[in-house]
Amino acid sequence: MSDDNLGNLSPEESAGKIFEMSGLKFPPDAAVDLWAKILQHKWLLSEKVGRDVGCRTACIDFLENMEQALDEFVSYQRRDTLNELGAQTIGREVWDTISDSQPPKQLVQRRIILPLIEEDLSRKHGVSPPKTIIFFGPPGTGKTHFVKAMAGVLSWWFIEIAPSLLMEEGTEKMGANLRRIMEKVRTLQNAVIFIDEFEELAGCRDNADRLDKCITNEFLKQVPLFRQEAGKLLLVCATNYIRQLDPALLRPGRFDAIIPVGGLSADERRTILENYLSRLNAGEIDIERIIKETSRFTAADIQYMFEQAAQFAFEQEIATNHDYRLSTEALLQILEKHRPSLTDEVIEEFEKDSVTYSRT
Repeated sequence: MSDDNLGNLSPEESAGKIFEMSGLKFPPDAAVDLWAKILQHKWLLSEKVGRDVGCRTACIDFLENMEQALDEFVSYQRRDTLNELGAQTIGREVWDTISDSQPPKQLVQRRIILPLIEEDLSRKHGVSPPKTIIFFGPPGTGKTHFVKAMAGVLSWWFIEIAPSLLMEEGTEKMGANLRRIMEKVRTLQNAVIFIDEFEELAGCRDNADRLDKCITNEFLKQVPLFRQEAGKLLLVCATNYIRQLDPALLRPGRFDAIIPVGGLSADERRTILENYLSRLNAGEIDIERIIKETSRFTAADIQYMFEQAAQFAFEQEIATNHDYRLSTEALLQILEKHRPSLTDEVIEEFEKDSVTYSRT
């Protein structure tokens, strides 16, 4: 029998093959699943030694080391999935770049980070940390940064599932690709799964076309399945436009927490500004003045401002051939050229959404 047909055996044929190779008898129904695992083990052994080890060798080795072999195959699958999805490790220091006074940080620390770190104490008191989360807020307010910081402080993998990944085989296959990827990530351990621009993939089904409805329906199926997994996993979705999400996704039973991430307070801007200033060749900076002038700036706005400041200082030193230290005046000139992302209208809309949609 060719290798191509070995995976299509009937229950009786599976039991017969195992008996022929090992001398051990198994009920036909149990033998089907066992034979599939033996073929997986054969493939893995062949990969390790660089040649075909044969079914008999794989069968005997699997039955003699069944628990170890199963664990080894699961570990291999996880490594393969991590590589396929571009898993990243994030430094713990990223968490420290978020001000302790920022409300989402306090909430995430209390509701998510601490229960996951203090597992025994969580079990003792029956605390179940959220497994599925939505961050929402205006563009540039640091939602992605928050998710990466969570992965960093937990020392978990960070995996971003971008819409482009779901569209690799065309838009018609997006639903099937989503299902395939979610099935894979649910087998992982110690991983934060992140989906940005969630409204693009799970928009309201009212007046949507057939394809968009199909993708949203798939999310409605996949999120509860993710919540049921016992492993150490977090699914975090971010959106700038929470009103565009399908209402069924926002009801209790799918996402455990819906957390607003808004503008930065003076203390929060101070933390970010000090972090960026520490990386620059700067002189004496009037940080209080910079804090005041950035009142409508998001975290992304501040990052861009400092990228411009670094480039400016770099060019000044090349032009003068002397040590150039960035000044308060230079920073203010750069600030004047950059329009902040937050307006009174954006802030007002966010505050309304926070009242309507937040669930923490």
